[in-house]
Amino acid sequence: MTAPIEVSGSENEAQPDAVLAGIDRKAIQGRSLGQIAWLRLRRDKVAISGGLFVLLLIILAMPGVTGLVVGLFGSPPNEFHQNLVDATLGGPLKSFGGMSADHIFGVEPINGRDLFGRVLYGARVSLLIGVLATLVSVVIGTVMGIIAGYFGGWVDTLIARTMDVFLAFPLVLFAISLVGVIPRSLFGLEGNNLRMGILVFIIGFFNWPYIGRIIRGQTMSLREREFVDAARSMGARNSYILFKEILPNLVAPILVYSTLLIPTNILFEAALSFLGVGINPPDPSWGGMLSQATELYSVAPHFVIVPGLAIFVTVLAFNLFGDGLRDALDPRAR
Repeated sequence: MTAPIEVSGSENEAQPDAVLAGIDRKAIQGRSLGQIAWLRLRRDKVAISGGLFVLLLIILAMPGVTGLVVGLFGSPPNEFHQNLVDATLGGPLKSFGGMSADHIFGVEPINGRDLFGRVLYGARVSLLIGVLATLVSVVIGTVMGIIAGYFGGWVDTLIARTMDVFLAFPLVLFAISLVGVIPRSLFGLEGNNLRMGILVFIIGFFNWPYIGRIIRGQTMSLREREFVDAARSMGARNSYILFKEILPNLVAPILVYSTLLIPTNILFEAALSFLGVGINPPDPSWGGMLSQATELYSVAPHFVIVPGLAIFVTVLAFNLFGDGLRDALDPRAR
């Protein structure tokens, strides 16, 4: 037989109100999923550093800000400074690629254009194409993935086989062949604006199966959940269930995959520009700058290093932020 527990004090002192009286405490407040995710993300210093760099790059790439910053630390991207390069060898006259207070990244060989201005204006092109192409992929992939995962059957089979066809499509060869038949103007666009629109279409339209597969798998899991059965039992239509019940639960994977897809699209745009099917000179682009630098790296190696580092650091920052966001939004993470 268990011995009785001895207690001291009167009966009034044992009441909950008496026990809690006089204790200085804060009221317990509940936290939303967004607040929990932010607390997790805030603890990840690496992800926050990547996010801050991405935010800084976006601010610098804004039209009004770019010109102001370039005026302070460089010169316009297509302004020639032939007095800063060697007329015989073509390399910059000053050491370290011609770096100075007026040209903090140095100047290009042969023509002396400011590298800081060209890198910053090239960032605008890369970010614009990367973000818009990702938006196209996310919209198409989310809609097709939800439909395939929710309805199943022949609808799922048809969409899944379509994804397989797109994934097997030789995208680089298609982009190269398409550039040869581009008209001078289309839909009111011409020149590099038309090329940017075509790049956004090619990259975004042909990359949607990657996110489509992820959304399809998540939807197949969500359609068996209790809240979907409850919505069906109350007579909700399929469109309501898809976009009011299932889609809000897919926000986290959509956000995470979008942050990881943007750097992939930036790399793809740089590769196309490097191959000569992207942005035409004299407008700057990171891939185009690398393509021009391959012929002059022996004279001015910084001409390769500067745009290469710009691509590397930008892609790394997006990936670090995307990884941190994925960990923060994972409900099973500790």
